[in-house]
Amino acid sequence: MSAKKTTPVKKDKSAIMLNGVPDIRRFFYKNEVPLYFISATNFNMLGADEWIKGFKFICHIECFDGQHPNVFSPTEEIPHDEFTSIEDINNYLLQHPEVQDYLKTRKKGKNAGKAMFLMFDEQTEKLAKKLGLEIMFPSAKMRTFMDNKVNTNRIAERAGVACVPYVLSPVKDYQHLREVSESLGDDLVIQTPFGDSGHTTFFISNEDEFKKHEEEIVKEKEVKIMKRINCRGSAIEACVTRHGTIVAPLMTELVGFKELTPYKGGWCGNEIYADAFTPEIRRKARKYTQLFGDQLREEGYKGYFELDFLIDQDNGEIYLGELNPRVTGASSITNHAVFALADAPLFVFHILEWMDVDYKLSVKAINDRWAKQENIDGWSQLIIKHTEDTIEYVTEAPRSGIYKMYDTGHIQFDRMDTHRRAVESENEAFFLRIPKSGDYLYEGADMGILVSRGRMMTDDFKLNDRAKKWISAIRSKFASKVVEDKREEVQLTGSLTK
Repeated sequence: MSAKKTTPVKKDKSAIMLNGVPDIRRFFYKNEVPLYFISATNFNMLGADEWIKGFKFICHIECFDGQHPNVFSPTEEIPHDEFTSIEDINNYLLQHPEVQDYLKTRKKGKNAGKAMFLMFDEQTEKLAKKLGLEIMFPSAKMRTFMDNKVNTNRIAERAGVACVPYVLSPVKDYQHLREVSESLGDDLVIQTPFGDSGHTTFFISNEDEFKKHEEEIVKEKEVKIMKRINCRGSAIEACVTRHGTIVAPLMTELVGFKELTPYKGGWCGNEIYADAFTPEIRRKARKYTQLFGDQLREEGYKGYFELDFLIDQDNGEIYLGELNPRVTGASSITNHAVFALADAPLFVFHILEWMDVDYKLSVKAINDRWAKQENIDGWSQLIIKHTEDTIEYVTEAPRSGIYKMYDTGHIQFDRMDTHRRAVESENEAFFLRIPKSGDYLYEGADMGILVSRGRMMTDDFKLNDRAKKWISAIRSKFASKVVEDKREEVQLTGSLTK
């Protein structure tokens, strides 16, 4: 997929020109265009309503029990097919009469506004167009193409970004796998083109391990087969703009902790702090991200994206892991950090590309500021999932807001807030609850997101005692009972956060 060359549109000389970050911030504080984030929850864009006048969240799950001033959630459920994805949820929302009425009440003349989605498909595009909504992302077709892990590696090759040694190939059986991956050694990692937080990442060192996942692997036309390396996960978010690629600092990733996720390769949180990586690793990650972003622009993409990098603990090399062409589960960490608050969050620059306004911006100056260690403060977030292979009916669930931990390890709800800004110390944390009383838990279902100051891992990438206490304390706030005969009634949607 390559970029289509278009004739530049002549600008109206009387049109507004924004000159740098102060003008951009002021422009959004005075915004009159109805803007929306439509998704299962508002987690990925927390705080956007504080930066942009008229920004609203339309959500299927009401995480704040009606107390968030800018979250709209339909009160009545209408008939629908079983949800199998976030796309299904978004399509349901766009067809809901309450949502349609809400959009009508906020129209500015004939302008219904613009919307962002965590995930969307061609059906979403048709429904949004019918409602007069412009989607503030490249097309679903382009995003699907780039979200394909096989295609990601091909884009990386064109960009000059290093990948873990790999081959791209169909796999017929175990013998065929060994033939096509002979150069990679005995320990392999296989990823199917699309996956959900580690659910389709398979670690294969023998035929028995292959057999466990054979059906999922052989059905694909092509998979990514990588050499297994001794690595640490990291993540970096960025935004492709007309003036270049803005790059946020590199974050550590929490992956596969059994206390948080049932998936061995599953993403389950992030940390951001000044000394997380050596200056050399941070420089190389920034360089690779800029190269990748510039290549995405060549491919016709603009806006927000995230890259996962794998840092080889044996030789210090950094390799591309995967691309997420969207806002992600790490976005709330990126967009609330000191470096972002001092200028503007990445989502502001993303939305700016769809606002029909011209602007000037020194991307180099922003990247230079954001790269300074003194502009990075320390935060952690934990994505807490239901880890048991059970289906459970929730009878009690904690409120979203700020919790305080006491010396005994006991936690107590302290005050309401809509994101982490009010967390003052490591004894406090913001919790965003996903399921409420009356909902179901199933293996891999998100229970909530916990965000706090400071670190949740040790230097050797293990959960520290504080993290374990917080996880245990939050889980204790849920009460549920195992359901034996309701399996057909529970909608196994998968992760709602990334």
